[in-house]
Amino acid sequence: MTHGSDGEHVFDWLDDEAVKRAEAGLVRRLRPRSADEGELLDLAGNDYLGLARDKRVAGAAAAAALRWGAGSTGSRLVTGSTELHAQLERELARFCGAEAALVFSSGFLANLGAITALTGRDSAIVTDRYIHASLIEGCRLSRADIAVVAHNDPEAVAHALRTRRHRRALVVTDAVFSVDGDQAPLAELAAVCRQQGAALLADDAHGLGVLGDGGRGAVHAAGLTGAPDVVTTLTLSKSLGSQGGAVLGPKRVIRHLVDTARSFIFDTGLAPANAAAALAALGVLREEPDRPQRVLAVANRLTERLADAGLPVSSPDAAVVSVRAPSPDDAVAWAARCAEQGVRLGCFRPPSVPDGISRLRLTARATLTDDDIDRAVDVIVATAPR
Repeated sequence: MTHGSDGEHVFDWLDDEAVKRAEAGLVRRLRPRSADEGELLDLAGNDYLGLARDKRVAGAAAAAALRWGAGSTGSRLVTGSTELHAQLERELARFCGAEAALVFSSGFLANLGAITALTGRDSAIVTDRYIHASLIEGCRLSRADIAVVAHNDPEAVAHALRTRRHRRALVVTDAVFSVDGDQAPLAELAAVCRQQGAALLADDAHGLGVLGDGGRGAVHAAGLTGAPDVVTTLTLSKSLGSQGGAVLGPKRVIRHLVDTARSFIFDTGLAPANAAAALAALGVLREEPDRPQRVLAVANRLTERLADAGLPVSSPDAAVVSVRAPSPDDAVAWAARCAEQGVRLGCFRPPSVPDGISRLRLTARATLTDDDIDRAVDVIVATAPR
C-alpha cells in the first residue's frame, strides 16, 4: 500500500480539526495590545503587584539592555549567564528562604526542567488533577509512572504513594491553582511525603508576591522554606512584572539541574533586561511589603461584590478570582461585552480548565483602586449572560 502525494493535501486534517474547535466554541485568537489603551481597565494580566510598568523596574530593564545587549547570546552554560543572573539567583533564594536558585527563560521551562531532572523511568509521580499545563507536560516527558489524584486531597496522595511500585517518588502540585485561585494544603502534603519517603514539588507562580511574609510565597507561608525535601518553582512574569522562571531548593538539587535539566542546558538564557527587571521588582517588594496585602484586599472585595450580585464566583486564597460561565461561547461573548465597556478580563475555556467549566478569570492587582473595582464589577454584572 502506498501513501504518496504531491504534498498539497498533507495538512487537510487541520481544517477538519478547526471545524471541530469552532463547533465546540474553542477557537482562540491573538489580540495584540497597543501601547496606549486609554481608559481600558485590565483585570486579565498577571501583574499582581503593578510592577510591570513601574519606572524602577522598567528603568532597570532598559539600563541592562543598554549595558548587556538585547539578548543573553547563548545558553546559560556557554555565554548566557551574566552577573545579573547570578545576583538574581542569590536574591531569589535569600528572599524566599531557599538554599539556592536557578533561573530559566520561562516558568514553563523551569517546570519541565525540574520534573524531568528529578524523576525518570525508575520513579513515581503523584499529581493533583488540576495542575498547570507546564507541570503536566513535565510529567509526560519524565517517563515516570504517573498517578493523578483528586484535587487537594492529601489522603489520596498518601494512598498513591503507599501503593507505588518505585522507591523514588515526587508529588507535584500548584501552590495556588491558576483557574480558581485556591491554595494547596502544602503543609499536609509535605507531611504525607515525609511519611512515605517522597519529595514535594510546588509551583508557586501565583503565590510569590502575594502570600507569605512580605510576599515570600505560599511555600514560605506553609513553613516549608529551606526544607531538604521540597522544591519550589515560580515565574518572574507575574508579581515581579518581568519574564522568566526559577527553581528553588536544596543546593544539591540545583547542582543536579545544572548538569541534567535539558530545558536549562539547551535553551538560550533569560535576557539580561528581564533578569534586571526581576531584581528591581524584588527590591521594590522588600521596600514596600504592603503591596501583597493590597492584592488580597482587592481580591476579597471583587469576590464579595460579585457574590452579592448573585454570580457564581470562586473564593480566592490569593490574587485569582473566577466567575463561572454557562458555556465556552457564553464566556467568550461575556468577555467581549466587558471589553466593549472598557474592562478586560481573562476568558478560560477547555482545555485550559481541567474540570471543563468555562470561566471569566479576574486577577487582582495592588494598584487597583476601589473605584476601579466597583467599575469592573458593575460592567461584569451588567453584561452577564441572561
